[in-house]
Amino acid sequence: MKRLFFLLASIFCLAYANGQEPMKNLIDRQFKLAQKQYELLAQNTPENRMPKTFYPLTKKSESSDTQWWCSGFYPGSLLYIYEYTKDSATLNEAKKRLVILEKEKHYTGNHDLGFMMFCSFGNAYRITGNAHYKPTIDTAAASLITRYRPAANVIQSWNSGKTWKGPVIIDNLMNLELLLWVSAHGGDKKYREIALNHANTTMKNHFRPDFSSYHVVDYDMATGKVIRKGTSQGAADGSSWSRGQAWALYGYTMLYRFTKERKYLDFAQNIAKFILKNPSMPKDFVAYWDFNAPKIPNTYRDASAAAVTASALLELGQFSSGKNKALYKNSAELMLRSLSSNAYTAAKGSNGGFILMHSTGALPLKSEIDVPLTYADYYYLEALTRYKNWYL
Repeated sequence: MKRLFFLLASIFCLAYANGQEPMKNLIDRQFKLAQKQYELLAQNTPENRMPKTFYPLTKKSESSDTQWWCSGFYPGSLLYIYEYTKDSATLNEAKKRLVILEKEKHYTGNHDLGFMMFCSFGNAYRITGNAHYKPTIDTAAASLITRYRPAANVIQSWNSGKTWKGPVIIDNLMNLELLLWVSAHGGDKKYREIALNHANTTMKNHFRPDFSSYHVVDYDMATGKVIRKGTSQGAADGSSWSRGQAWALYGYTMLYRFTKERKYLDFAQNIAKFILKNPSMPKDFVAYWDFNAPKIPNTYRDASAAAVTASALLELGQFSSGKNKALYKNSAELMLRSLSSNAYTAAKGSNGGFILMHSTGALPLKSEIDVPLTYADYYYLEALTRYKNWYL
């Protein structure tokens, strides 16, 4: 309890020292910047593709086709910006990108349908109320469950290959929201059953006693037996990849939202404790790319991990009380203040049009290191929206 008190006190002092800008003003400033940046991002992205990243050293933008797992984040970010600014041009750009993305509702090549279709079409349906978007969401859920393996009670993330036989990655928790939402909005109840089976199996097999998570658990999908536990994007098999911890926190918080089952809330709170009390967490609460990364503090940060964590903590605060509620809210606020500073927010007209700098995609794969990423912007805008709606 003493450690919790001192952590809470230190966060409070860091977040509120020196007469800092009111969060209402900060949120307004950042959404206005986001609108301008995304006008530039639209110009830098071919009309039949989605933005992926920007390389500051070469000043080159990179885009992706719509089957890339991040394809839903750009229209989703545009929709969050529109929700705040009511700018019609921003909405029109989102609609244009939804048109080219819609065909992916039939995609079954991996588990990322939630990222691709719910962050995009789910937000479009929520914000505009246009019933045209719902069948796309429903179809995407039907596509996602084709990857469910009943003998193992999991949704297989990637296809079998030389490295992994039946891989399930911690990120997969995020795609369960698509299934739970569709089931709760007139869809088949089997979607909910599959989502909860996956969540419960992941609780059993993905986590260590300290509530840190492995990145990948490899299954024999015919029997459900765990073959091995490892990583693809973390520093080592036994390390705690920071974005993976963020996905886990977000996932079990979201599961509690849909089910109100106490076990998911308790699990999320334990994951939050691991993150917030981690000795590797920097003072600005923007995590290094792995909590066990070599050469800390002389290594890369991951703004995307901070954005996902902040958004998750703000929701977890809605389900918590007392000191925990204050801890989650104040920790998320500190993350958002850091991300909104010049250290992580790009100057207008720079960064290829992206909002945030200094994310790390997959360092061991030498991919997207210290660059902007679409999902960093998406969850940052979601967190700002949540703070505005729930805490102002």
